[in-house]
Amino acid sequence: MPLRHLSRPVFGAVLCLLLLPLLLSTAAIQAADERPYVTLEGRAVLPADTFAAGPPSGFAVTGSTNGRRVPFASQPVQGFSAVLPKWNGNWLTLVDNGFGAKGNSTDTRLRWYEVDPDFGSGRVDVVGYTELSDPNRLVPFKIVNDGLDRVLTGGDFDPESFRQAPDGTFWYGEEFGPYLLHTDVTGKLLDAPIPTPFPAALAPFARGLRFVQSPEHPDFVALPNADARRAAANLPSSRGFEGMAINPAGTKLFTLLEGGLFDDPIKNRLLIQEFDIARKAYTGNYWFYPLNAASNAIGELTALSDSEFLVIERDNNQGAAAVDKKIYKVNLGSFNADGTLKKELVVDLMSITDRNGITKPEEGSVGLGNNFSFPFQTIESVFPLDERTLLVIDDNNYPFSSGRRPGRAPDDSEFILLGLPQSLNLKK
Repeated sequence: MPLRHLSRPVFGAVLCLLLLPLLLSTAAIQAADERPYVTLEGRAVLPADTFAAGPPSGFAVTGSTNGRRVPFASQPVQGFSAVLPKWNGNWLTLVDNGFGAKGNSTDTRLRWYEVDPDFGSGRVDVVGYTELSDPNRLVPFKIVNDGLDRVLTGGDFDPESFRQAPDGTFWYGEEFGPYLLHTDVTGKLLDAPIPTPFPAALAPFARGLRFVQSPEHPDFVALPNADARRAAANLPSSRGFEGMAINPAGTKLFTLLEGGLFDDPIKNRLLIQEFDIARKAYTGNYWFYPLNAASNAIGELTALSDSEFLVIERDNNQGAAAVDKKIYKVNLGSFNADGTLKKELVVDLMSITDRNGITKPEEGSVGLGNNFSFPFQTIESVFPLDERTLLVIDDNNYPFSSGRRPGRAPDDSEFILLGLPQSLNLKK
């Protein structure tokens, strides 16, 4: 019987049966894509063109600089790759190697800055800085400043994460080795750089090397060109320790590589390893974090407890092209069928509600106003303030990145406070 001849109740029942698969499919898609309702609770901005005392820098910078002339007269305060609280209410922000590569950053000083963000006024004050150095000559290879002061530069290391141990010393996850670095509170190295082992599961893809080594590793400096260094290494450039967490007791570090080994056929799994601080040695425990796409990268790993961690995952796009900028929670005891860690979406950084009018839309800008977003190429700092509040900071890659105001200005360093709909279950 044609549908038009059915009675209204029967017609409705038949139509529901016909549409049920579509309705279920749509509901499943919506459930899988459901975003937590995250609110913007505060925002403070350090202008891109902020400089601190120090020697001129940027002599080897090439490419588009968003209208900024190089070299710079001093040291730009930029590239925040990790953040830690200080006892006085201020924050310590670690800068990375400088301008993104070993060759163009030999004149940038490795530092952490003490900053004071005021979320009432929306400004960030730079209070001071501490430089990393190697006065006791613990680095086993030649560094840029091989003279008396031995201040470390972006031509020596690329620190991307740091944590403070209970004894007050600092540990850093570094990309060029990749290495772990260890300094006192004045920034002086306490140990030689610690190389990165790998578990037996990755041995077939290690190219015969004893450790994980990038093309920038000092073992390869004498090779004739970049192709030879890539062929000798087992880890791609800029894929070292982007994230590193410390457990609440301060006894263990958890290091997270930003990329997989060159020859690993599973391109979207990233190695997490456990390091014993007292023994200054890796324990042999390891896990794999699964990326949404092999082209994605991670920005940070931050502990909530002994077993739960936050991970920033991002695509490599900025501005209107930015899509996948997220913060996930993982539990070291919860696994997918393939053995990688399960992850739970905590924040979609491209979908934040500014219900209090903290920002206003601007012509030519991306992500300001009620539908706030964080459209930066790199986002590398996250710290839980309490059960339902996160501090998140972008890495502005000064003077190159331009995600907030594409083509108009280099990115500022933005400090944002995010309100979460569910508790993080922090353990201290």
